[in-house]
Amino acid sequence: MSKEKREVVIPGQLLGDVRKNKLGHGTFVENGRIYAERLGVLNKNSDYINVIPLKGRYDPIEGDFVIGIVEEALPSGWLVDINAPYPALLHVTEVPWEIEFGETEKYLNHGDSIMAKILQVDVTKRIQITLNDRNLYKIKGGQIIDVEPSKVPRIIGKKGSMIALLKKYTRCRIFVGQNGRIWIDGDNEGIEKVLQAIRKIEDEALSYGLTNRIEAFLKKDAKDVR
Repeated sequence: MSKEKREVVIPGQLLGDVRKNKLGHGTFVENGRIYAERLGVLNKNSDYINVIPLKGRYDPIEGDFVIGIVEEALPSGWLVDINAPYPALLHVTEVPWEIEFGETEKYLNHGDSIMAKILQVDVTKRIQITLNDRNLYKIKGGQIIDVEPSKVPRIIGKKGSMIALLKKYTRCRIFVGQNGRIWIDGDNEGIEKVLQAIRKIEDEALSYGLTNRIEAFLKKDAKDVR
């Protein structure tokens, strides 16, 4: 019989042994054993044990791709809201443009959206992001929606399987930020279908067999599937 729900763990719950597993996010080690640091969903990825919080703001990790919204242009950079407890700094050296001191507003201003990557998170929780990587740029057009960051792995799916389905049946362009922001661009019908599917994924994120159910949902009235 297949399992119906993914395992929810509580703080202090024993999850494994460091001789067999590696320490992931939301966990701590004591006397060689790995415990849950927070209430969340148990996630075993390769050799790592992670606990993904059920709710809460985004916890930045170096290398994550995120969608940010510019809060303020500074003389030598920008403060960017990335749905974390603290704003991130985007310095002028981390963008693909040559910018003179004090001219940052010509390139990015309050309310502009960007696809960025977490460059560094130091011990004091200061966050730096960059646009100096492939497929990172200022967003133009489309819609941005917010979801719980803990639901992002389910929306992407195993090896990108879920997001591939969404693109296949709606013909929309979609970028999922690890910080719980999703950019969607396409025709109105396609965008509406994506929004409905994402809400369904959020509601049923802890259950098994979700990918098959989402594909069945998307197949209804699907047109010109490639």
